[in-house]
Amino acid sequence: MDGDRRGWRQCLLGGAVFAVCMAGTTLPTPLYGLYQEKFGFSELMVTVVYAVYAFGVIGVLLLAGNASDAVGRRPVLLAGLGCAAASAVCFLSADGLDWLYAGRLLSGLSAGLFTGAATVYVIESAPYGGISRATFVATAANMGGLGCGPLLAGVLAQYAAWPLYLPFAVHLALVAGSAAVLLWLSETVRERRPLSTVRPQRPGLPSQVRAVFAPAAIASFVGFALFGVFTSVSPAFLAQSLDVHNHAVSGLVVALAFFASTAGQLAVGRVGVGRSLPLGCTGLLAGLALLAGALRWDLLPLVVLSALVGGGGQGLAFRGALSAVAEASPPDRRASVVSTLFVVAYAGISVPVIGVGVLAGPIGLEGAGLVFIACMAALVSTAAVYLLRRPVRARV
Repeated sequence: MDGDRRGWRQCLLGGAVFAVCMAGTTLPTPLYGLYQEKFGFSELMVTVVYAVYAFGVIGVLLLAGNASDAVGRRPVLLAGLGCAAASAVCFLSADGLDWLYAGRLLSGLSAGLFTGAATVYVIESAPYGGISRATFVATAANMGGLGCGPLLAGVLAQYAAWPLYLPFAVHLALVAGSAAVLLWLSETVRERRPLSTVRPQRPGLPSQVRAVFAPAAIASFVGFALFGVFTSVSPAFLAQSLDVHNHAVSGLVVALAFFASTAGQLAVGRVGVGRSLPLGCTGLLAGLALLAGALRWDLLPLVVLSALVGGGGQGLAFRGALSAVAEASPPDRRASVVSTLFVVAYAGISVPVIGVGVLAGPIGLEGAGLVFIACMAALVSTAAVYLLRRPVRARV
């Protein structure tokens, strides 16, 4: 009994550290408008600053995604917290775009180091027979942390002093506390190897995975692209088109998408992978349609609904995609296949978002958003039709 209690304590504390790190990656979301006013850059630059984060994540996943298997979970997580702290310092010191680029890149490095290592650490810390509950803790910590970031920054920016500084000072303090907690927790990797043994992971697709991977990758790409647009340009749309200048409201709208994604991921166990992917695609399509209506008629309730419906669809689709791809992969290639899926997903955060920024200049933010929605709707509809014709069967 005492061992179980210690295991769950370590599991929950590891989840709390995970949430703190992920919150930092979305902390700047409701503040981009304030940075635009301070530094005088365009909407395109907002999307580029945001997308730099994805390049950091992808780089870590490819170059050192398996580092924690060799050197241990705690050293990798401490390195992730170090990157998160350095990111906060960059934002606290920001006097131009260069600091914002550096802060977002470091934030991406922290997320790349944490995403795999923290998930595995939380699961490994759980007592025997607690894998299902530990998976819930890891999922809630990941997506819940992403949702808490814009909510925390929005509330502090709206109702406290120093809106461009206080959120990052608070996060820096939370990171310091998380580092102390992590140093107190025990390591879960018993046989460790030198860092020199870590090799870059080459993305790969065995032939038996390709039929499953195509629709899974499309759904993941669209889901992450939807999150990318919400977290980069939705505050600007709320301010310019809906006259919503309350930073707490902007942060809440973005947070709702991540919280809904958490609920969608948790529902996969009940729905089943075979149905979660097509249902997730349907949810994404409905979320895109609601977002199109919000852009067309300038209605805040439709923005909120699109966050909830699209976020839920993203959660269903992405966890279903991960489960299906992992199940179809041979054990000796599973890590590289899953890494490939994550690379495609994080490409969705960068490429379409930058496209929206490019189009926002000549055709306006609403027009760029509608073009984005049309492209993503075509992609996710293709995936949904494919899945209906060739259903995926896999365990969660």
